[in-house]
Amino acid sequence: MQLDVRLPAGLMFLTMGMMLAVYGVAGDQSIYTRSLGININLIWGIVLIAAAVCLLALSFRHRTRTNGDRPDRSRG
Repeated sequence: MQLDVRLPAGLMFLTMGMMLAVYGVAGDQSIYTRSLGININLIWGIVLIAAAVCLLALSFRHRTRTNGDRPDRSRG
């Protein structure tokens, strides 16, 4: 059994990114006046979601490669 860290890390990034993005959209917008109106929670939420999608895609790609049909290398 091989340990693939991409799956739990991707799920963690996805959870945190969604929480940040929802807070950035639904939260109090007056807190962003000090940062020139830049909604940093929404921006970093989107960045974390994008990183999670990359990690999950790599994890599923690896899973399909290892569980799929392997070419027979015994024949020369």
